[in-house]
Amino acid sequence: MTTPAGSGTGFGSVSWWGLSPALDLQAESPPVDPDPEANPEHGTPELDVLLLGSVDGRHLLQTLARAARWPRRRFHFYVLENNLEAVARHMLFFSLALEDPEKMGLQERSEAFLEVWGNALLRPPVAAFVRAQADRLAHLVPEPDRLAEQLPWLSLRALKFRERDALEAVFRFWAGGEKGPEAFPMGRLWDLRLRHYLGSRYDARRGVSDWDLHMKLHDRGARVIHTSEFRRWRDTGVAFELRDPSAYQVPNRTLASGRLLSHRGERVAARGYWGDIATGPFVAFGIETDDASLLRTNNGQPVKTAGDITQHNVTELFRTLAAWGPPSAAQGDPQQVPGNANGTQEPDRTPATFTVHFLPLGSAQTLHHKSCYKGRFPLLYVACGMVHLLSPELGACVAPGGRLVVELARYLVDVRPEQLQGFSDRVGELAQAAGFAPQPEAGPSETFARFCKSRDSAPGGVAVESGTPPPDALAPPPDVLAPPSEATNQPSEGLTQPLQDQTPSDPLELPSESQASSLEALAPPTGSQTPPNQSV
Repeated sequence: MTTPAGSGTGFGSVSWWGLSPALDLQAESPPVDPDPEANPEHGTPELDVLLLGSVDGRHLLQTLARAARWPRRRFHFYVLENNLEAVARHMLFFSLALEDPEKMGLQERSEAFLEVWGNALLRPPVAAFVRAQADRLAHLVPEPDRLAEQLPWLSLRALKFRERDALEAVFRFWAGGEKGPEAFPMGRLWDLRLRHYLGSRYDARRGVSDWDLHMKLHDRGARVIHTSEFRRWRDTGVAFELRDPSAYQVPNRTLASGRLLSHRGERVAARGYWGDIATGPFVAFGIETDDASLLRTNNGQPVKTAGDITQHNVTELFRTLAAWGPPSAAQGDPQQVPGNANGTQEPDRTPATFTVHFLPLGSAQTLHHKSCYKGRFPLLYVACGMVHLLSPELGACVAPGGRLVVELARYLVDVRPEQLQGFSDRVGELAQAAGFAPQPEAGPSETFARFCKSRDSAPGGVAVESGTPPPDALAPPPDVLAPPSEATNQPSEGLTQPLQDQTPSDPLELPSESQASSLEALAPPTGSQTPPNQSV
């Protein structure tokens, strides 16, 4: 069996990292010019942003890191994901980014972030950190008062009770409730998934890897990704090798997710790796940087790799985010506010507060029913895996004059050039039906599509036919979300042993309906949200 290019199986059914560079959301939102004479009772201006499928928090972290470039504002990020493991990773990443510098140094935090975020295997010290943080978060999630006290930037109030229970179960699995690597044998799962993806090309996987890199990613603008780092990631799942290669031995449990499958005619739950094995985590922080020297070339070849640039960008990001950490004198005492070169104080450069609100799974089509969300958001971000949720109902949550940013499929190596254009056209159709028009001042971009909402537009807009099919080129094949056909009688490739003794009440192993019908990575479902041959 050979998997043809464009099949879509490489990007999987669960997203763990972004497939586009990190954005500063303030630069994408409508301009706000705070009136210095405004009544102080109104306080600091606020920015509310709704994000669908942001996955790894890169846009949020980038926005906070660049907040000093803009007038002072309070941020409210409303995040909607399609699985609770992604929510848990958001919480872990922010806990790591805002860790007290006295407890964990800058370099240690940066390296731990890169390993947990993009590596299938971890070093023992990083794995121990994940277990400790997961244990802490597992105890905080069911206790709202302690959660608000220790993590004031986090709000889980919108989640349903069963979702909070499932979130706690995710953290308990990360903390090592099931001992030993056999609970999640990542090395074997990665190899089995790769074998299924490549089929008869598995023995020529090095050539396939080089072709995907040079003829696709490089041609689309990611030339800094080096052959050796891309090959290593394709073979082992280790994208960032920051220490001795032999040190990466512990499975990264944060990349595990549960799936409902058919096993010997029965519905069972299995835990496995269902994420990307085609593009890699290099795009989010590794192909763009403010330091132009890192993008230099020598004899036509980049002098730095995507791993080098990613490490630099994340380190600088965390250095800037130190201002958003635990309350300090610099935030509370105007005498301690850093001054400029002339020695004068700049109190407006200190950060305001921010809150990350997690919304219930599958709530994209019902948010407009709540008055608190209708017409509230000046900015809506939609990842390419969530495009099918872009609808008039979702558009009703965007304020008149608001902006829409949609991630395109530029860096998905399984997608052919003609498919990229088809996907871009489809995004334009859905945006127009939702009440948006192309943003006039936005330049051409192959990575993001930008739209704006008319200031006199009425909520709702034009209705979209519920049965409108996606472009044929972008419809994932049945095996994107389902295992091979022979898996009905044996454990599927990429799975741990099916957990037949679990009951539907188990919050970790049997996901909710929105998780079981996991969202296709590119195209909207054709009529039903249940994948073509997934047994649920």
